[in-house]
Amino acid sequence: MFVAPDPGLLRLRGAGRAVLGIGLAATVSGTAGQSLTMAVAGGLAALLALFTVADPTVRGQALTTALLPAAGCPVLALAVLLHDRPLPRDLAFLAVVGLGVYARRWGPRGNALGIFAFMCFFLAQFLHAVPAQLPGLYAAVALALLTSSAVRFGLWCYERRLPAPRPAPAPLGGRRLRRPTTRQAVQATVAGGLALAAGQALSHERWYWAVGTVWWIFVNTASRGETLVRGFRRVLGTAAGVVAGLGVAVPLHGEPAAAAVLVALCVAGIFYVAAVSYSWMIFFVTVLVGVLYGTLGTVDSGLLALRLLETLAGAAGAALAVLLVLPVTTHATTEAWIRRTLHCVHLCAVEAAGRLAGSPTADPAGRVAELEVLLGRVRLSVAPLVHPLSPLGHRRTRARRVLALLDACGREARGLASVAAGPEGSRTERLTVACARVEAAVRALTVNGTTGTGPPRHPARPAADEPALAHLHGLERALAELAEPLRGRPRRPALAAR
Repeated sequence: MFVAPDPGLLRLRGAGRAVLGIGLAATVSGTAGQSLTMAVAGGLAALLALFTVADPTVRGQALTTALLPAAGCPVLALAVLLHDRPLPRDLAFLAVVGLGVYARRWGPRGNALGIFAFMCFFLAQFLHAVPAQLPGLYAAVALALLTSSAVRFGLWCYERRLPAPRPAPAPLGGRRLRRPTTRQAVQATVAGGLALAAGQALSHERWYWAVGTVWWIFVNTASRGETLVRGFRRVLGTAAGVVAGLGVAVPLHGEPAAAAVLVALCVAGIFYVAAVSYSWMIFFVTVLVGVLYGTLGTVDSGLLALRLLETLAGAAGAALAVLLVLPVTTHATTEAWIRRTLHCVHLCAVEAAGRLAGSPTADPAGRVAELEVLLGRVRLSVAPLVHPLSPLGHRRTRARRVLALLDACGREARGLASVAAGPEGSRTERLTVACARVEAAVRALTVNGTTGTGPPRHPARPAADEPALAHLHGLERALAELAEPLRGRPRRPALAAR
């Protein structure tokens, strides 16, 4: 699970660069600020910059990184100045939550700026910062961003040698899925209010953990099922991290060298596993938090247990919000992503046929890259249904079948594009007929949604010496078999998660 999805060792290189960049940033910030608190602030600022900035180009990443202070510094000042005024502070925090989520409508840059702004408010609560510390915090953040940027864009910019990244899929359309950032901003603000109230009932000093839980649960989710699964994984990772913290972070109290090594390991773990396991990422985050509190001299078993309770409060607030406020079901998002994926399958076949017929503008490789991105989004959307703890056993089986057949479509599309990239052509008439059958199969699956009519008839198997037609036959067969798991009764759709 951890090694296979890391082609080119990109995640490993990213983890190594993060350790270097964050370590240097914390060292520079601590040295300049003459304070352990400033070193912690600098390290967290560098971590956020390296973790959240995800523009598709290096130039875009550099621009977004340069804009981070513009989003974070005013929020940091607001949080520090309202430190002793609970009601205005709480209202300001909720406003930052809503605006930060709403900023995601501007893509990766808006997402990074929104996260940085939120975490600057969170950082002020974490450090219990007062107005007299604000200049030092500004200096620590600025130095950390400069240092981490020097590592990311100068010393170790491995992205410059990589091919262009796959394009992100456009937002979903449809009546129930319009304005997803507006809907999620409302949900996150309501969830943040519930979490804030519950968190303050648990602790007047660490209440912000519950709001932080809400924030990170809502990142990269689109339906209530995805949000509920993310909340469960957050609690699971936190619980495991608390147990590990009791055995590791608490005994390290007062041992700065050992703590620094453990911080480096946690940072590497966060960056390495984030793309494959949210629970493991939260495990490393929780251990890291325990170590940081240990370096600040405030860690004990009661504090780590409180973090788990605050996490439960935040997860409960997020669950109530997505269930009651402008809910979007897993079925709505999954059906939309499957429709787009099937349409892309058809376009792959058309482009490949065009290339084999000699068209200079046909580009099956580009469509295959788009298909890979869409398949990843389908897996994310269906994750609540295939989760081992899902109570919907029959739907879990069907969802797994759908994923397996869509993966088969992806394999055949990649094979077809590979054949089309070769120098040899093929018989255009037979390819045209086969592509028409693929189009008919896609139309049968999507024209009436997932309750389409009967499956298309299986095509005749092509000759073994016609690889392009063999891949098209594989596409037809997978599409034909998809009709059964996608077809369901009107009141009980196959992929619904009510």
